Amino acid sequence: MRYFNAVALLLVIVGAVNWLLVGIAQFDLVAALTGSSFGETNPIPSVIYIVVGLAGIALLPVLGRWLTSRSAVAEPAA
Repeated sequence: MRYFNAVALLLVIVGAVNWLLVGIAQFDLVAALTGSSFGETNPIPSVIYIVVGLAGIALLPVLGRWLTSRSAVAEPAA
């Protein structure tokens, strides 16, 4: 499961960088790497976007565990 989470996190980071580039420079890295133009819908970029989205969904339980972990949140002294 550790490797699955690492790959999922890597995909989410790639997706985040892609959205950063879209927001800053209107440059779609996935489209450029697959030979598509910005906003064009082709099967290969669509599959990449779906995989990145599924990776984000797969990391939701990890986020839940992190948020509910007592060691992750320092409790104030009473």
